[in-house]
Amino acid sequence: MNLQNKYILLRQILKRLGRVVVAYSGGVDSTFLLKVSVDVLGAKNVLACIATGPTLAESQYKQAVRIAKKIGVKIETVKPNEMADPKFTSNKADRCFHCKVHLMKLLTDIAKRGGFEKVICGHNIDDNKDYRPGRLAIRKFKIACPLADAKLAKNDIRELSRKLNLSTADVPASPCLASRISYGLAITEKRLRQIEKGEEFLRSLGLVEFRLRHHDTIARIEVHPRDFSKIVKEPNRSKIIKKLKSFGFKYVTIDLQGFRSGSLNEALPKQQKA
Repeated sequence: MNLQNKYILLRQILKRLGRVVVAYSGGVDSTFLLKVSVDVLGAKNVLACIATGPTLAESQYKQAVRIAKKIGVKIETVKPNEMADPKFTSNKADRCFHCKVHLMKLLTDIAKRGGFEKVICGHNIDDNKDYRPGRLAIRKFKIACPLADAKLAKNDIRELSRKLNLSTADVPASPCLASRISYGLAITEKRLRQIEKGEEFLRSLGLVEFRLRHHDTIARIEVHPRDFSKIVKEPNRSKIIKKLKSFGFKYVTIDLQGFRSGSLNEALPKQQKA
């Protein structure tokens, strides 16, 4: 199926859904889904819901709100309070499932109260390639995944986003801050703030696609190999060490494998991923 046919299929799927609540984060996928939903169903039949809290960087939240307003759709902020759930904060391999359970329950309740037929999310077919326990929560609450149903992959979504002049077309993926914390290490607001401040600083040095992984006293920086020089050359090297230590890290490292999405899943046994 070519890209145009996938796009046509997506519009057909959305048209059948009626009034929808969009699980919105301001990222590439959910922004594209929100835009097409508004184009197909009309703004009055679409509600964007964004979850806020310690796991979402403040800058990302503000940007998401600006984009939704530009699209011309109503946006509602929800607070799932996953930080009160020890099943989430204990940071086992199923952490994402428990987080999504809190969010999807909130969104389904909002949909029922508001007379919306369906809650939809930006899950795409590429999301099936990695360990993503949050998908189980999506199934549990019968959340629709129009992008995946239309066989749209991440690159498809980026290309279509460019055609729709969306500012998110080439923005790197940015999952929640908790995904940076090594499994088994408790998720706390302090650690989430360390990551947020650390990544904001690294971004200020000109890095675009990267991660700051939290291993308790160790900060592990993942960047593409082509960007290694931005990290190890002076004066950036000394600035990074000083800044990250000021945030509470004792050791600052660079991962020689470079940036890769979901690297913390590499340590999980295959049986656990299955």
